[in-house]
Formats: sequence, C-alpha cells, structure tokens
Amino acid sequence: MDPSKLSDRLRAIVQTDKVRLKPDPTVENVGSSGVGSGFSRVKSNISQVLGGEWCLRDGLSCFVVERRHSPDTTYGRDRLATIAARLADASGEAPLMTGGAPARPPFVFFDLETTGLSGGAGTCAFLVGCGAFDEDGGFVTRQFVLLRHADERPLLRMVGAELAQAGALVTFNGKSFDGPLIETRYLFHRLDWTGGDLPHLDVLHPARRFWSDSVASETSCSLQALEKVVLGASRTADVPGSEIPARYFQFVRTGDARPLAGVLAHNRLDLLSLAGLTARLLDLVRRGPGAVHHAREALALGRIYARGGLDTRARESYQRACAAAAMACTDASMACTDASMASIKIDALKSLALLCRRSRRYDDAAGYWSQLLDVPACPSHLAREASEALAVHHEHRARDLSAARAFALRSFDARNPARNPAVEHRLARIQRKINNSQRSSLNFEGTSSLRVES
Repeated sequence: MDPSKLSDRLRAIVQTDKVRLKPDPTVENVGSSGVGSGFSRVKSNISQVLGGEWCLRDGLSCFVVERRHSPDTTYGRDRLATIAARLADASGEAPLMTGGAPARPPFVFFDLETTGLSGGAGTCAFLVGCGAFDEDGGFVTRQFVLLRHADERPLLRMVGAELAQAGALVTFNGKSFDGPLIETRYLFHRLDWTGGDLPHLDVLHPARRFWSDSVASETSCSLQALEKVVLGASRTADVPGSEIPARYFQFVRTGDARPLAGVLAHNRLDLLSLAGLTARLLDLVRRGPGAVHHAREALALGRIYARGGLDTRARESYQRACAAAAMACTDASMACTDASMASIKIDALKSLALLCRRSRRYDDAAGYWSQLLDVPACPSHLAREASEALAVHHEHRARDLSAARAFALRSFDARNPARNPAVEHRLARIQRKINNSQRSSLNFEGTSSLRVES
C-alpha cells in the first residue's frame, strides 16, 4: 500500500473524530477544576431545572437531588406512613429473605439509571438513586447525577458514604444488573464497593415467586407491573425505561437538563415502588399464611419458611396453598386458570411430602404422595417419583408388600429406560419377600395341622 495513501486515510479518520468530539458550546471554557463562565451557566441551568445542588467531596463536585415525600403522601392504596410502619414491624424477618444474612434497618433502596441496558464495560450509571424512610415515616430520596464523566469518582465516593450506615441494600434485579455494573465502575476507579459487604435483598426473585400469576396479563414481571397489581399504584406521563439512555445522551450533546427531569421522576417512583413491595413481602413473612390473598403467595411463603428451617410454618403455608388452589379450581371468578391452580397444588403437595419425610413423619408423607397421584394433571415424572416413594414406604415401613409391588410397577419409566433396572431390582426383591412370606405361612399352617392331628 502506498504510504501516502495510508497517511491520508489516517488523517481523515483523525479529522472525523475531531468533528464528532467537538465540545458543546454550552460547556466551553470548562477546566479540570470545573471553573469557567460557560460551566457556571450550565450549573445554574441544571440546578433550576432539576432542583438539586452541587456537593463537594475531596475538592471535587457532584450534583445531588434530594427530595422528601411526607408521611401523609398516598402511594397506591396506602400512605407512606403506613408502608414505613409495616416495614419497621416486619424488619426482623429480613434475614429469611437474604439467605440468613443479617439484614437489618435502615434499609436503603437502590436503583440505577444507566447509559445502556446490556451492561458491559462501556455502560455506566449516570444516575444513582438511594431511598430510605426517616424516623417520621417520610421517604427521602437522594439521587446522584453524573453530569460530566470527570465527576464519576466523587459521585462514587458520595454513594459509598450514603451506604456506609445502611443495614441492608434493597434492589430490583440488583444482584444481576445494578450490583455488578456499579462494582465495575468502583474497580475502574480503584475504589472499594461498600455495597458488596451489605446484606442484599433482591426483590425481583421473591416477587416473581409470589405474584407471577397476578401479572400474567402484563408484558412481564416488571416493577411497573408489580406496583400496579400489588400496591395499586399507577403512573401517568412516566418516561419509558427504553428512552432513558437516549435522554441522557441528548443532555450530553446539548447541555439541556430538561430531558433528565423525567428520568429523575421515574427513578423516584421506582424507589417508592421498591419500598412498597419490600414492605409487603416482609409483612407477609411476619404474619404468615393467614395474611395471603392467593394460593401462589402461600406456596412462595412456604418455600421461604422451609429454607429458613421453620418447618411448622412451612407446612401450614403449603396446606393453605393446597386449600386455596382447590377452591380456585371451582371458582370461575378467580384470575388464574385451573391449570395454574393445579400446578400450585402439585407443587405444594410435593413440598409437603418432602417436608414430612425430612422430619420423619413417614405416614403423613405417604398421604401427601397419594394425594399427588390423585391429581389429574400430575406430570408423569412427578407421578413416577410419588410411586417410587410409596413403593419404598409400603415395603420398608408399612410392610404391605402387595401395595409396594403395585406402586413399584407404576414407577416404570418408558421414556428413560436407564431408570428401569433399579425398578426391576426393587420388584425382584419385593417378589422374593412375598414368596418367603407365603412359604412361611404354608410352613406355619402345616405345622399347626400336624399338632392338631397328634
């Protein structure tokens, strides 16, 4: 290749980049220290539009927007004071939702708005929202806004200070998205991500287990769908999440902060919904199966208790799930289909059987396995599992060899022949026991008859 042509191509690329990266006229004359007449005008404009202020830390500045919603503010069906009291009363149940981690108040509700939804090294959080209830039941949000990339380090430092006194971090899909993304930014700046040391309650996963059926008509089990169904809250003139990155890039190009106002309002609503859902979840755990409104809630509650080793409460919840599912299958006004209710009943019966077997209540376990086989919609793999469990129970505990043989025959797997040798081995053993029992019976009868004749 002609070197002159190569140099011309490189020069053209460089010139193109210069045009693309031309500074916006609204932020000209901005030095590394953030001092300049142009930047002063931008600061003033942003403060007026977003209603925040510039905060200094270690000589560097970060823009922070703070809002307080009074305790009398109504969000959905309840006032914020009611939600705060509900959360405070049920805070002791939080470790059951965090896998035993010592979660405690104050709970900091945490949500990011980012430059992209796919994550990766090129994605950064331009808005970090933190919310918490104060002593009076008001809800305070602090939003840290990245207006210049040079401000990212002080922003991260201020977020770390905000989380320093937290007893637990509460997010919605934070374990998969928010946490890893912001931790990457901390690592980039060689800072310690203090949130990683906090007990982390990700509301998305329990919310799906509790209310996935309730939001089946929605596009997904999103925070907006859950807040509508569970909390009774609805949004008007809200910014769609898919538009948020474009609004930030528009601000970067033009220096006009007005597109960000809707983004901050969206983030504040997310934090409020996150707080309301967390309060509802912990309140259900505290009050137990008597507080549930749906069979799915009772089933999810039982699983939480079972993981926490609370077998009695788990058994009560599973029994409530069975009863509610059976009632819903005969009530056409219920929101869920009969197939969904049958699935809940099957899951609850299996959980009850396993729970009783673990606590050595073998007769009760056998009863639940039998009920599982009586459900018409029972999947074949679960029917085989129940039949196998009943074969074992009748062979080794109930000593009913005929019943054991019948259940062993039902546990044959036509689709997976590799499992059948174990079943054949069991059948052969049962048959030997039956033959031995019959021979013993014949010998006993023969001996008795000889004694009578003599």
